[in-house]
Amino acid sequence: MQKTSDLNVVETRALPSPAALLAAVPKTDEQAAFVTRARREIHRLIFTDDKRFLLIAGPCSIHDLDAGRDYARRLAALARDVADRVLIVMRVYFEKPRTTVGWKGLVMDPHLDGSHDIAAGLRLGRTFLRDVLDLSLPTATEFLDPITPQYVADLVCWGAIGARTAESQTHRQMASGLSMPLGFKNGTDGSITTAINAIKAAAQPHTFLGINLDGSASAIVTRGNPDCHVVLRGGTSGPNYSPAHIARTEELLAKAGLPKSILVDCSHDNSAKQPERQPDVMRELLAQITAGSASIMGAMIESNLAAGSQPFPQPREKLRYGVSITDGCIDWPTTEKLVRELHGALAPRFG
Repeated sequence: MQKTSDLNVVETRALPSPAALLAAVPKTDEQAAFVTRARREIHRLIFTDDKRFLLIAGPCSIHDLDAGRDYARRLAALARDVADRVLIVMRVYFEKPRTTVGWKGLVMDPHLDGSHDIAAGLRLGRTFLRDVLDLSLPTATEFLDPITPQYVADLVCWGAIGARTAESQTHRQMASGLSMPLGFKNGTDGSITTAINAIKAAAQPHTFLGINLDGSASAIVTRGNPDCHVVLRGGTSGPNYSPAHIARTEELLAKAGLPKSILVDCSHDNSAKQPERQPDVMRELLAQITAGSASIMGAMIESNLAAGSQPFPQPREKLRYGVSITDGCIDWPTTEKLVRELHGALAPRFG
């Protein structure tokens, strides 16, 4: 019989079931309790009159676990110092959407050699999330592949759906079943309506194709995720964090019957993809907050041990320690200075 399927499939590799990986790399009772508390705290900052500021900070992507742990230890210490006014959540991003091709993240290629050992990537990702939680530091990640959450979502405190996937029905359905607060980014064209429609869709019940903990194909039935909010990240038309943009976003949220709760991504098109401009974006947000804006409840920065980025692929032994292999980041001294400046600038809120 003429073959009509898998004509372009070279190999199919079996993966451990989510249940098997969760048993092999289990969360502790303490980690589970911390995730629950952190999700509750993040919800309060987004949806209530809690005056603290939500800051999602960390590397564009995790590729070196030793450097990632080094960064996490520094961030955890800083988070304790500013906890009265700022809730810091660490970016722990393992999946990277690519415009064309490129390294797809730790889950997809953990050895950085094109071997695409996804089983090892899932294990390493889950292990790293546990390490961060053990520092009493909440975790954040972007969910890209709809199967990945079954393996790691129980260790994630805040999630994101990126600009490329916010319009995707698959990702809106997936978001409806996730258990943590979640930010939808505006579209790559800058469309805020894309994110608002996604929030409304994810809040509704859905039934969709997925896998269960045993790894079997299943119909996943959700009740909807009510804890979704908008993330402004700029677009092809430029930045979208000015007072006029914030006011317009508030209008669109109100029209949709959604809370006026906005998180601004200081990177990407809001900084013209120039990482060193992120502090300037943050300072402009602080100026708006000082002037009375109540809807800007948080921000995101891409930060690493060292500044900028480095070309990849290249031999792993030639990679510089603490330097991103995806988007450029600000370095640790700049990050610490900015966070302490943020903490100081928020003092009038608590007067």
